Amino acid sequence: MKTYRVHAIVLRHQDLGEADRIVTLFTRERGIVRAVAKGVRRTKSRFGARLEPFSLVDLQLYEGRSLDVVTQAESIHQFGRKIVASYEAYTSASAMVEVTERLLPAEGEPDAELFRLLHGALAAVASGDRAPDLLMNSYIVRALAHAGWELAIFECAKCAIEGPHEAFNVYAGGAVCDDCRPAGSATPSVETWQLLAALSVGDWRIATQADESARKAAAGLIAAYAQFQIERSVRSLKLANR
Repeated sequence: MKTYRVHAIVLRHQDLGEADRIVTLFTRERGIVRAVAKGVRRTKSRFGARLEPFSLVDLQLYEGRSLDVVTQAESIHQFGRKIVASYEAYTSASAMVEVTERLLPAEGEPDAELFRLLHGALAAVASGDRAPDLLMNSYIVRALAHAGWELAIFECAKCAIEGPHEAFNVYAGGAVCDDCRPAGSATPSVETWQLLAALSVGDWRIATQADESARKAAAGLIAAYAQFQIERSVRSLKLANR
């Protein structure tokens, strides 16, 4: 069996048998890896608590036929301990990792930039310095842009004429000018447009000043755009945006 070592963010896990778990890992070196952690549900497990969701870990694994096997786990950052203490933080972080898994390519294909983005976002949520919903939506917009689905905010998504524009259309790709505006387009408030722009570039001075109405409107538009692009419902987003 071939043994290898990686840095990984634990995205999720599911129970297997009486004492084992299957963990879905986003590794810096290999992208998505699914592995078995044997005996981690036993009280005397050597590394069970280190493989909780949102954790950054240093792992040693060996390659199996269908699933790899975790043989060693060293904790680097246990973001989950602080995140699970807040429902808002937990649902926001859950939406981040679910979107990440949908965006990642097939197993064995690394994405160092997305790994860096997710690591930074989870660290920010765990710190509690900023509102989790703002961090979540900023991460989703940036992750989508990295994947090739940049949300049009500053120019028309169809003709690329510079804005600002009043209308927003999910299927067109974001902002649309009056000439390109499809039927049924939304017309967000100026405050919502300002928040969308701030989230896309990480301007926290403006983002943190947004009122509740703008935050809810921006969250709804981002969620609709994300789910349209990845062509799947993101269950965690519904909980995070309640």
